[in-house]
Amino acid sequence: MATLSSKLDQQLAQVNQRLKAAQLGIQIERRGQRLNLRGTLPPRPGTQRLRPHQQRLSLALPATPAGLKQAEIEAKIIAAKLLDKSFRWQDYQTVPSLGFLGALSLAEQVAAYEDMFLRVGDSSSRRTTWQTAYAPYLRQLLHHAAAHPDWALPELIYTLLEQLPPHRRQRQVACTALQGLCRFLQVELPIPLSRFWGHYSPNRTQERQLPEDSAIVAAFAQIPNPGWQYVYGLMATYGLRNHEVFFCDLTGLANGDPQGRIEVLATTKTGSHYVWPFPPQWIDVFQLRSPRLPQINTDLSTTPLQRIGQRVNQQFRRYGIPFRPYDLRHAWAVRTIHYGLPDTVAARMMGHSVAIHHRTYHRWLTLRDQQQAVARVLAQQGDALELTL
Repeated sequence: MATLSSKLDQQLAQVNQRLKAAQLGIQIERRGQRLNLRGTLPPRPGTQRLRPHQQRLSLALPATPAGLKQAEIEAKIIAAKLLDKSFRWQDYQTVPSLGFLGALSLAEQVAAYEDMFLRVGDSSSRRTTWQTAYAPYLRQLLHHAAAHPDWALPELIYTLLEQLPPHRRQRQVACTALQGLCRFLQVELPIPLSRFWGHYSPNRTQERQLPEDSAIVAAFAQIPNPGWQYVYGLMATYGLRNHEVFFCDLTGLANGDPQGRIEVLATTKTGSHYVWPFPPQWIDVFQLRSPRLPQINTDLSTTPLQRIGQRVNQQFRRYGIPFRPYDLRHAWAVRTIHYGLPDTVAARMMGHSVAIHHRTYHRWLTLRDQQQAVARVLAQQGDALELTL
């Protein structure tokens, strides 16, 4: 075995001597049982380096005479690409069991990207994000590619984005999905996708007419099913997202906890957090101390959070509720502002950041702050008037 290894090393030295004599700037390295190339290569996409520098490039070739022969061929091909500036890192990024990423079809590249995306972080939330935000636009991309097989990837992406309405959330989500694919493929687009982002602001709640508390209570009676009545009451009282209703610890509520606190479990979109009722009286109005959730599939290994949330939307439409489920959440948030709950606490209960809380509910937060400031000034003037009298 040692003789075979030393013989391969001799052959490797001879190949590298030929590459050096040809001034190709590429050498072959043996690292264990694999062969790599080393040379002055362009910066990898996504790095902070701006100039070509010495780097290794994996060829996924075995350290055998046949592998060495193929490595010499690859070294000459890469040297030619460097010379005419056509070298692309993505052509040499490998995908397990599929080979070089750059040699795959676009459909195979998207499938490889999906596999990588779903293997990172929490599986249930990542799967929901993929299905709701990434998959729809990547499917559209593949549809464009099938209709225009001669178009390059940048042209397909730009055409897709231009067909989406400007300054809307769907265009921003599409940019995020397509930018993620480009990063995975290590493709640098000639026109940054930030140019297509637009001026959409998530602060759409300000433009929405939220239901009054009396309307929320009245709509409860429109739901004949006790289980879905309970879902409605829980969302209205605690400001829960659609799917969160089915992933809560209601033990304290059922056992008569005087504050009515519940816990949203870690399996949800934003992880574990506690929530208190606003207003607390709705615990009794909606009879929330007797849990009676409808029986639906909540196994996250087979059902994504998005699908569970869609069931709630369907029931709202079925029973003719005159507002959307998320309006209950926004109404709860505005209610906490009127109660004077600190923004940091309300944001934590809602499972989002203080920055998002301020941006989404800016209108009502500003009004509250103005009212408090006016009240302080009037109180001060009243004190001053008493002193003068």
